[in-house]
Amino acid sequence: MAQTGRFFALARHLLIGLHVRSDSDLGDTMTPVSPTALLQLRNTILSQNGALQRAAGTPGAPVEAGGFGDALMDAVKAVNSQQAKASEASASYERGETNDIVGVMLARQQASLGFEATLQVRNKLLGAYRDIMNMPV
Repeated sequence: MAQTGRFFALARHLLIGLHVRSDSDLGDTMTPVSPTALLQLRNTILSQNGALQRAAGTPGAPVEAGGFGDALMDAVKAVNSQQAKASEASASYERGETNDIVGVMLARQQASLGFEATLQVRNKLLGAYRDIMNMPV
């Protein structure tokens, strides 16, 4: 259970506590990004996406509020459950309750790959956000 709490704390730190480098400084300081600025950016992107879909003549599905955030949380929860299953399989093997080392290693590798994929998605999102913030207006 403690591992689950640590994972969610790490995910919250990575996904919610975003920081970007300030261009006006020497690059050594970090300025926090306000949640309202992120929501405004998200709403702008969604409205532009809707305008592009209307211009292309392809009706888009209506976007429900919090759809992206909910999808992201579902993905994080799925990765967390994979890690919990891998931890339980490892503990079961260590206690001698099972002798399926292949299943244990497979569960651990799946959890590791899921976590690495989550980190890569986070890195891509941060990179895209930085690119958008560095665009001249």
